[in-house]
Order: sequence, then C-alpha cells, then structure tokens
Amino acid sequence: MLRFVEEIILLLLRDEDGRFIQIPTWSMDYAVAGAILMDLAMENRIDTDLHNLILIDDTPIGDPLIDPILADIAGGGNHDTRHWVEHVSRMGVELREKTLHRLVERGILENQDDRFLWVFRSRRYPSVDGSAEREVKLRILNVLFSDEIPDPRDQMIICLADACGIFPRLLSRQEHSRAVDRIAHVSQLDLIGQAMSQAIRDIQVSVAVSCQGHMI
Repeated sequence: MLRFVEEIILLLLRDEDGRFIQIPTWSMDYAVAGAILMDLAMENRIDTDLHNLILIDDTPIGDPLIDPILADIAGGGNHDTRHWVEHVSRMGVELREKTLHRLVERGILENQDDRFLWVFRSRRYPSVDGSAEREVKLRILNVLFSDEIPDPRDQMIICLADACGIFPRLLSRQEHSRAVDRIAHVSQLDLIGQAMSQAIRDIQVSVAVSCQGHMI
C-alpha cells in the first residue's frame, strides 16, 4: 500500500504531460506536509484533534522519508497541529523530490526529460496482500461522483485536497460545481483529515492577514 504522501503526489500529476497541476507552491508544500502527518497518524505514532498534535509513540516505523519527521516531533516539544504542518512544509521541495524518486523505484512513474516530466508506467499499485489498488485519482473521482461510502484513506485525502485548493485545478469547472457539496460532506467524516484541514486553513488566514497588513 502506498503512503499518503505518495498518493498525494500522484494526485497532483497531470495525466496528459506528467507535470504537476498548476497550484501555488505553498499548496503543494502543505499537501505534502499534511499527508506525511496523516501517515504518522495511521501508524499510531501521533494523534490529533482540531487543535492539538500528540506524540503517542516515537518508535521509528522504518521509513526513511517519514522517520525524520517523527524524530522532529519527538524532540521538538509540545506544539499544535498547525506548527507541525508549517514545520514539515518547509521541507516540501525535498520531500516532493524524494517521493517522486521512490515512485520511480516502485515502477509506478518513469522519469523523463531530466525530472521535469513524470510518466505513469503503472496505473495500479501493489498493496500489502499482493493485490492491486485502484489509482488514487480514479478512487477519488468515484467517491465524488457517486453515493459510495468512502474508504477512510480516501476521506483523508479528500479533506487534504480540499484544504489545499487542489480540486478546482484537478476538476473541470462543471465537475467542481457538481462535486462541491459532496466534497464538503466527505470532509466532515474524518477527524484526522479535519485536523489537518483546519491547521492549513488557519495558516492561510494568517498569511492573508499578514499580506493585507503589509499593503496598508
């Protein structure tokens, strides 16, 4: 099974040319940060509510991409979810590159044109039991345009994608208009996803207020 951060990266890649969809760099960095914290939550290393992030277990999970973040949390004192989203987002470029190369190593992506173009080699991903997972984009679209009860993983991804403003770029204008209510509904189903979303939105508000202050 892929990590959340790997699925978020795949969600951000355009099928037609292998480049990232056009969203602000901060959106991509927050999406990566939120995904890594979700991975830690799913591994029962941290817990979150709408404000707090709590370390449960500082035992490394054996993942060189995620374990350094866990070590930072274990040694960084008590801070809220927003603090850790901001902290991890500062490593966004490095984490994005490492995730892309991991997906190449797994045979899911192929690197072309000296890292600027990423071509899908496989549309289905290996999971723990040896079967294959459906591609993340297909799963998310199926949730948004059906009444299917979403898997908890997909709930979390939808929360994160919504908070980072990904859907208006991922969907056509008509598709996004149709999916708005469904996105809002699904985003209320998962507490971890809500915590990450709230932290990201709080950061966005603070940045907006700061920018307005500089303009006055």
